[in-house]
Amino acid sequence: MQTENNMDGERDAKRRKALEKSTSPPPPLGFQNPLLPLANTYDEDDEDEDFERMALSSRRAGGGQNGARVEQNSDDDEHAEDEDDSDDPSGQELPQGKQNRQVEVRRDCPYLDTVNRQVLDFDFEKFCSVSLSNLNVYACLVCGKYYQGRGKKSHAYTHSLEAGHHVYINLLTEKVYCLPDGYEINDPSLDDIRHVLNPRFAREQVEQLDRNKQWSRALDGSDYLPGMVGLNNIQLTDFVNVTIQSLMRVTPLRNFFLIPENYQHHKSPLVHRFGELTRKIWHARNFKGQVSPHEFLQAVMKASKKRFRIGMQSEPVEFLSWFLNTLHNDLKTRKGGSIIHECFQGELEVVKESHNRARGDDQNGAPNSTESRTENNVVTEAYRMPFLMLGLDLPEPPLFKDVMEKNIIPQVPLFNILKKFDGETITTTVRPPARMRYRVTRLPPYLILHMRRFTRNNFFREKNPTLVNFPVKNLELKDYIPLPAPTKENEKLRSKYDLIANVVHDGKPDEGFYRAFVQRKSEELWYEIQDLHVSETLPQMVALSEAYMQIYEQQQ
Repeated sequence: MQTENNMDGERDAKRRKALEKSTSPPPPLGFQNPLLPLANTYDEDDEDEDFERMALSSRRAGGGQNGARVEQNSDDDEHAEDEDDSDDPSGQELPQGKQNRQVEVRRDCPYLDTVNRQVLDFDFEKFCSVSLSNLNVYACLVCGKYYQGRGKKSHAYTHSLEAGHHVYINLLTEKVYCLPDGYEINDPSLDDIRHVLNPRFAREQVEQLDRNKQWSRALDGSDYLPGMVGLNNIQLTDFVNVTIQSLMRVTPLRNFFLIPENYQHHKSPLVHRFGELTRKIWHARNFKGQVSPHEFLQAVMKASKKRFRIGMQSEPVEFLSWFLNTLHNDLKTRKGGSIIHECFQGELEVVKESHNRARGDDQNGAPNSTESRTENNVVTEAYRMPFLMLGLDLPEPPLFKDVMEKNIIPQVPLFNILKKFDGETITTTVRPPARMRYRVTRLPPYLILHMRRFTRNNFFREKNPTLVNFPVKNLELKDYIPLPAPTKENEKLRSKYDLIANVVHDGKPDEGFYRAFVQRKSEELWYEIQDLHVSETLPQMVALSEAYMQIYEQQQ
């Protein structure tokens, strides 16, 4: 009997220990969780979505003969490992309860006919319209508004009950859910919405873009050309719009940004926002025939530390120079190259003559100095430097009116102002005082020319109205600029260029606006684009405008 009592006592002790273990609170985490304050305001569904934020590629196709199935996060060991790695951004192991959480996936949803594609706009920042948070943001496919989460205490769940809107898409994972029921909808009819949210291009499609002559139709019945869509002028952002429209004609640059795999390892938000904007401009299945570059402008404001911002007019040349250099720094490889330098970088030989006393002030001006000599107290330095664009000086306009009481607007051929780079024409600089001579030693595949129309004095900003006469096709540079012979055998000197983009400025210096003339390669037609307005124009009209910035493409 005593032995049996002892055994019963041991069993009771074991039961008590097991009960204590099962009811004891979980051990504290060994790290500080930065999402802990947010977790208190949402239920378990929202915590799970925090782990799903990085799972862009884990969306599974629905199916099954019954029209509904149950999806588990751990179907087998191999998939469980992959999802644990991708779903948890912190790299920590998920709790057992979350691994076994079941999500019902259905093909039939009675609310799919309530989806309103007319109100969907994915061009703006992905923030909840109530909490202004960018975590787990869903778009209501009925009214187009953004809400956070899909749990019972979330804003999207509340909106589904209050407004009776039941279909929501996760803006990151592209999964579609029905609220308040909480099941996932897997229906092929929603694929067009996913394509508008995140346009995709195969490499074969990218290669065929310049041969495509087909128009696309928006939901409102209007026709638009992929690649020739208008950009919304949010507030004095026409200087950004004309720059983007011009860069969209540079084929290698466009093809690079149409495929996200080319820059997926780069962390710069500016690179990814420009890639998104490029894909939206060239997408043939948009719901509307225009694009708002709002997210791209936000990235520009942040990267430039508000040097370029919404509501403040700037010059396209200043923006383009900053943008190309910033993109190069973000994209450059270990060898120092990038798609920017492959397209636009050329080389100049500079000969600088200055007085001996001024040499100490400008010692750092020529880091690649190859030759330096002093003669009659004049120091001559020769060095080579890279360039992304060439600045051309316009002749001064007449000061006095003629007998008809009108100022005659002078005209100058492009070849006259290109003589600045013939290696003989002297350009005088004031600060520091020096005489400069420039000669092009290497031409880039895409040549950017900038006509310096604007000058500032102590009182106001002036604009030079001189018209520049330039050819639209077959700009032959070797007849006007001495160019070096090809270094490789059997290599031809490629010095012929065709115009692909021309940015002009209309109006007064501080009150005017910019517009762009761009060429569509598939039909060799020219289009005039001013913000949202896109219209076909004649090549002769391109040459009659006050050219401000041009992009030429080298003939192959």
